[in-house]
Amino acid sequence: MNHPPLPSLLGVFAHPDDESLLAGGVLARHHAAGARTAVVTATWAPDSRRAAELADALGALGAGTPCLLGYNDARNPEAAPGRPRLVDAPLDEVIGRLVARIRDFRPDIVVGHDAVGQLTGHPDHVRTHQITLLAVEAAGLAHLYPEAGPPWQPTSLYAATHPESGVGRLGPLLEEVGKTILAVPDSYVTTSVDVTPWADMKWRAILAHRGEVARKRSLPGILARLAEADRNRIIQTEHFTRLTAGPAKGDPAQLTP
Repeated sequence: MNHPPLPSLLGVFAHPDDESLLAGGVLARHHAAGARTAVVTATWAPDSRRAAELADALGALGAGTPCLLGYNDARNPEAAPGRPRLVDAPLDEVIGRLVARIRDFRPDIVVGHDAVGQLTGHPDHVRTHQITLLAVEAAGLAHLYPEAGPPWQPTSLYAATHPESGVGRLGPLLEEVGKTILAVPDSYVTTSVDVTPWADMKWRAILAHRGEVARKRSLPGILARLAEADRNRIIQTEHFTRLTAGPAKGDPAQLTP
């Protein structure tokens, strides 16, 4: 029996490691099933140390080669010296660059950050969420950014998120290192995906971000210090909110229509 083509998936995230932590299981799952997958990363320069780590992580997930927009991190000036911070860059410029990538890759599904900025509310996460919302809509309109290529309208836009009931042990672990928890109401979540079969691939991708694993306060570093069973309970489920109206051609929870 022939199945319809699997939905292609484009992740749009602020920093190297966001893709692995927030949607690594879904990216691995889609790739394993034969779908096209890719990631756009808004900050860090293509020649930075974290770009090499990102390449290794995407290799583990089967998500192609890095596409870094190269803006500076709001909190780390070594990300892209001499470049504007993402939060300061002209909005129209950043949207146009993301529109070009969407039109080039032509994804069915786009997955990005949620409106609160993923648990800790990092300003780059919030800004990337805003940019992604605008770029997904603009990508389908031919009179917007005509220099970015022929229009393409993704069918679905999902925000990776953390429901209050799903934070579990992760909340106290983040609070121990002085971070605030910004979970969302459970009713905000439309899709929860059990990625247990792909948890090993997801963990390899997280470990590829070696600089973050070595840091005490970063989430990869926190996860690396946990017992395997505790870590797996945290990473084996991914939560999403569908932000676009109408029937979904592709859903992160369904690899085949």
